[in-house]
Amino acid sequence: MLRVYLSIGSNIERYKHVIAGLDVLEKRFSPLSISSVYESEAVGFKGNPFLNLVVGLDTELDIGGFSALLKSIEDDNGRLRGGAKFAPRTLDVDILTFGDQVGLIEGVQLPRDEILTNAFVLWPLSEVAFDKKHPVLKQTYLSLWNSYDKTQQKLWPVDFKWQGRLISLAR
Repeated sequence: MLRVYLSIGSNIERYKHVIAGLDVLEKRFSPLSISSVYESEAVGFKGNPFLNLVVGLDTELDIGGFSALLKSIEDDNGRLRGGAKFAPRTLDVDILTFGDQVGLIEGVQLPRDEILTNAFVLWPLSEVAFDKKHPVLKQTYLSLWNSYDKTQQKLWPVDFKWQGRLISLAR
């Protein structure tokens, strides 16, 4: 079993699609470690704010099969492919880490570069994997978040309920 961390985001019918994505992941990979849910401004284009969170789970799938499964979850939630890289999304599920694997593996770059560049990835990752180390930098995600320039991007926690539980609370 490999520990995998995923970034989940949506800015189209945000709550509906994030909940649908979590439901499918829970059904297949229970239990999930779920971060707080954050709202952030769109990065790279003008658009509605995103909801973002990070999920940790264990899988026996290989990276190719796992990536294909995530693409099918996105597609089932109305994800349109072939458009601009920075565009509105119904559901975006990205593999951040896949165990300690490093490099381009079956079309997936590991670890994902966005861990170090986007607050909406690093902050929630530092919650669910605070003591885990980035496989290249060998620093914990909590220490990476503590040293991150928090003036680069605006984001804030929001209230979020899933399966009758309060997952996240606005501060």
